Amino acid sequence: MDFTPSEEQAAAQGLAARIFGDLSTHERLVAAGTGTDAGLWKELCTAGLPGAVEDIGLLGLVLLLEEQGRTTAQVPLAVTCVYGLLAVAEHGTAEQRERLLPGLRDGTAVATGAFPARGGVKAVEGALYGVVPWVPWLRDATHVLVTDAEREVWIVEAAAPGVTVVHVETTAPWSAGRLALDGVRGEPLGTGPGACAAVLAASRTAFAGLQAGVCAGSLARAVQHTSTREQFGRPLSTNQGVLLRAADAHMDTEAIRVTAYEAAWRRDQQLDYAAQALTAAWWGSEAGRRVVHAGQHLHGGTGADLDHPVHRHFLWGRQLDAYLGCGAELLEELGRLIGSGRTEGTS
Repeated sequence: MDFTPSEEQAAAQGLAARIFGDLSTHERLVAAGTGTDAGLWKELCTAGLPGAVEDIGLLGLVLLLEEQGRTTAQVPLAVTCVYGLLAVAEHGTAEQRERLLPGLRDGTAVATGAFPARGGVKAVEGALYGVVPWVPWLRDATHVLVTDAEREVWIVEAAAPGVTVVHVETTAPWSAGRLALDGVRGEPLGTGPGACAAVLAASRTAFAGLQAGVCAGSLARAVQHTSTREQFGRPLSTNQGVLLRAADAHMDTEAIRVTAYEAAWRRDQQLDYAAQALTAAWWGSEAGRRVVHAGQHLHGGTGADLDHPVHRHFLWGRQLDAYLGCGAELLEELGRLIGSGRTEGTS
């Protein structure tokens, strides 16, 4: 395995780092509230970063999402790319690709995914019925990828008759919503449960990469704080307890990153990666929660300030922990997968 970014991936990551660093400031995030930073999203799309994912692959997307996570930038990059661009490019028909991909590339269309639906949606003669309690970035979406109880995948237009979107507040400000479907006519994406498994594996990998960035940003803030804040005449960072807590957080962050890289690299190399995606999701959930708790704890009393930037990393980390899934459930699923001897993109 070689996770060294290609020239194109490195260039995209560098551009993303510059845009997020310049525009995803604390002041802009406060102004955005629980909504999307439309100006930042436009800047990313003008730079061609969402569309570049088709060329730089899932590993390239993970690199972009790391940079987003460092600044907790409020844009629907992960969902549009993993539930839109990559899903349609891999599983869509020629007509679907021609119709849907241009808008997803330039940002005039935003995709999200009702994954996993956990049996909440049923298809009856091509019409979809059911409720998904919350879907990330749903209030921004023009298209929603929905999986039914039979693990078939459907593309639903957010403005279609029978679709109801209700505002939902979550831990992180992701413009989330409750999705209700009442006889909605969706169009199938791919055939059989294979498309569902592939999209789920890709999304787990992508959101684990986002968690790696959130954790890296939280830890960087903690390092800066403990290196400059003094207690008893010396920096907090010279205390052994602080050093050990930060070191543990660093190792957890690296574990999330490397497992996400491995899963993404295997997908781009067209290798089996369902087990690796579950592994990355487990690390993103379990270790991610530890890291953002450590980041807030290392800020001491400052970490209790809800307006401090580190608190936003804490909220994102906890939301990603919930979205990726309970660690025990992920381990159970991974055990079933390994026990069955099937690791070829199914889950």
